[in-house]
Amino acid sequence: MNTFVISTSSFDTDNNAAIQRLINAGLQPVMNPYGRRLTEDEAATLLNNDVVGMIAGVEPLTARVIQSATNLKVISRCGTGMDSVDLTAAKSLGIAVLNTPEAPAQAVAELTLGLMLAALRRICQTDRLVRAGEWPRTQGGLLAAQTVGIIGLGHIGKRVAKLCQAFEATVVAYDPYVTQAPADITIVPMTQLLETADIISLHTPYSPDLHHLIDAQALARMKSGAIVINAARGGLIDENALKDALDSGRLSAAALDAFEQEPYQGSLFKYDNLILSSHVGSLAREARQRMELEAAENLLNGLIKTGIIRDA
Repeated sequence: MNTFVISTSSFDTDNNAAIQRLINAGLQPVMNPYGRRLTEDEAATLLNNDVVGMIAGVEPLTARVIQSATNLKVISRCGTGMDSVDLTAAKSLGIAVLNTPEAPAQAVAELTLGLMLAALRRICQTDRLVRAGEWPRTQGGLLAAQTVGIIGLGHIGKRVAKLCQAFEATVVAYDPYVTQAPADITIVPMTQLLETADIISLHTPYSPDLHHLIDAQALARMKSGAIVINAARGGLIDENALKDALDSGRLSAAALDAFEQEPYQGSLFKYDNLILSSHVGSLAREARQRMELEAAENLLNGLIKTGIIRDA
């Protein structure tokens, strides 16, 4: 019997018409049994010879994993980033790889704005002090008074820019693939962005070329007291260099929703001016529902194109 894997840690199959159509066509769903992100070995084991399609999370779909799935025809990412999939290996084997770039964009953009405001107004620090019996008169900063530098002006970056502009912040951006900027956004070189922005927010996919895009040298270029936000991908920031920048006071604050190793365990926990969240950028109810519906539709349509499922 042909099967399809849903590797995300949670997925509403009951209220998804495309999933039900796959089941009615005779395909058996195989769910993630761990309730967390799969390891490479776990993904390879799950993608056995009966699997023809996959709704993927952020597990590492390496060449080894993809090559072990001998009947796999379609990978449908429930999300926007494709950096967890070896696209070269998939293409060489004729496996279609699809994603849902619009679905999570607003959710990630809103989380990014929340992290900016929390860092500027020191909300998390103040909360901890109040719970400890103190009554701090914490003075923060206005987003309206900041220059926000956005690295990556895709679906999410554009929404972050729009939200920041609603707060009357000045927005500059760096994206080597964008030549025409949206209204009131100034495209600048990377060095200029690092040197002039008060808040720097990352919205680019991860690739080996972008590993530690924000390294010690980049951090040294930033304005004293700058804030760094990463609600994109782990690996874009050198976490050791980030610690040094927080220790030295080069950065006044930072916020991370993505880490090189997840779940994160490390020495960043000790920094009171560092906000940490557990890669929840897309986990807004409405965005998650849209992502699941679009991912399932992509899988269904992909399998129809292969002839495994007949078009209605």
